[in-house]
Amino acid sequence: MEVRTITEVVQFSSEKMQKVNLFESPRMFCDLYCLEPGQMQKIHSHKGNDKIYYVVEGEGSFTIGQETRLLRSGEITCAFSDELHGVENTSNQRLICLVFMAPHPSWAETTTEEH
Repeated sequence: MEVRTITEVVQFSSEKMQKVNLFESPRMFCDLYCLEPGQMQKIHSHKGNDKIYYVVEGEGSFTIGQETRLLRSGEITCAFSDELHGVENTSNQRLICLVFMAPHPSWAETTTEEH
């Protein structure tokens, strides 16, 4: 059994949001997104893939479709196939999100970025 401790694998960079892969298979992936204040994941979409964001620590502005909302630690949201989505750390604290996507995207199906 593979086990990860989030506090041991979290990575931040002043340059850009960090993605830390926790688990991956041909069917899905599970990453940590680590955002310093002011960092963001650009708004994008995936054809045929659903993405779940769970806020582990901090708070941020999440866009799903035409709606943008502030989500805090313990809250979760989902972007379904073809829905525009992204996240921005609008706070002055670090933001850590657990992100799941299924099915796992291929380069050809992703419209603007891999994860």
